[in-house]
Amino acid sequence: MSKNFILDKLEGVKKRFEEVGRLLTEPDVTDDMKKYIQLNKEYKELSPVVTAYLNYKNTLSNIDSAKEILAVEKDEEMREMAKTELDELNSKVGDMEERLKILLLPADPQDGKNAMLEIRAGTGGDEASIFAGDLFRMYSKFCEQKGWKMGISNFTDGTAGGYKEIIVNVKGEGVYGILKYESGVHRVQRVPQTETQGRIHTSAASVVVLPEAEEFDIEVKQEDIRIDRFCSSGPGGQSVNTTYSAVRLTHVPTGVVVSCQDQKSQLKNLEKAMSELRTRLYNIEYQKYLDNISSQRKTMVSTGDRSAKIRTYNYPQGRVTDHRINLTMYNLPVILDGNIHELISQLQMAENAERLKVNAIS
Repeated sequence: MSKNFILDKLEGVKKRFEEVGRLLTEPDVTDDMKKYIQLNKEYKELSPVVTAYLNYKNTLSNIDSAKEILAVEKDEEMREMAKTELDELNSKVGDMEERLKILLLPADPQDGKNAMLEIRAGTGGDEASIFAGDLFRMYSKFCEQKGWKMGISNFTDGTAGGYKEIIVNVKGEGVYGILKYESGVHRVQRVPQTETQGRIHTSAASVVVLPEAEEFDIEVKQEDIRIDRFCSSGPGGQSVNTTYSAVRLTHVPTGVVVSCQDQKSQLKNLEKAMSELRTRLYNIEYQKYLDNISSQRKTMVSTGDRSAKIRTYNYPQGRVTDHRINLTMYNLPVILDGNIHELISQLQMAENAERLKVNAIS
């Protein structure tokens, strides 16, 4: 990718950024909420690209100025200053160009969305449910560090602790674009609490992360939905097992079923269940896009088979291994305490490198 091509493309991005900024102030846009939200989202996405471009352009201008001084200046002290500045600027410009190449890659339009996080116990019986609970705690800590809000939609307790299944809504800035790397099978190797002879067992839990569908992303017809109301279950609360506050929705054309029971109000449970139903229906189509991308980019880490083993947590060795990028870290307690930033950062870098390679070929 040549420097001129980068500059031309970035100039086009800057013009679009300025155009969107103007459109956001026009009355016909501010009166159309759907259009306003879409344009505002685009403005936010273009902003870091334009900021990086202006910094890059300013650096190139300063390089030209330093070269001009070296070409005409006779004073040795001034020449030395210009040479020092030129060396510093040249050392920065390469990194700036790489960052701009990544920023210019087409973004997944879902990355800025909120997400629905599902954790389910897999092979391993009670130990798998306990591990699913450990993963939920890890993600809860991570979301807390990021300042994201979590709301449990539905869950089934494990018989010996943890969860057989837990579904959580996560809201915040760019949630899906970060958490999507966690989709897949997580494996744990340790001596279970239920093991009496001290043998190491291998258990698993699956994690699925879905982008949350907004109301205008998909239209769900009310006549296609069957609503069932039932008593919520679980520990504590006067409403539990006494009032029909829990809601189950069945989308008849597709057979998709969702339920919500975490709120005392039936109306609030219905609202959350509708949101989850929209998300599940939306992701039926989104999965087709993911499958298409995966077939084009064999090593792309965030869109692979959600049933594939992606990570192993080995307690005896204090080791965490991400199998997608062959990354091993020996800080298991720290990671399980929610510090998965480095793992996700490495996965993002690997994916960006793959996307740059594909982009260069095409």
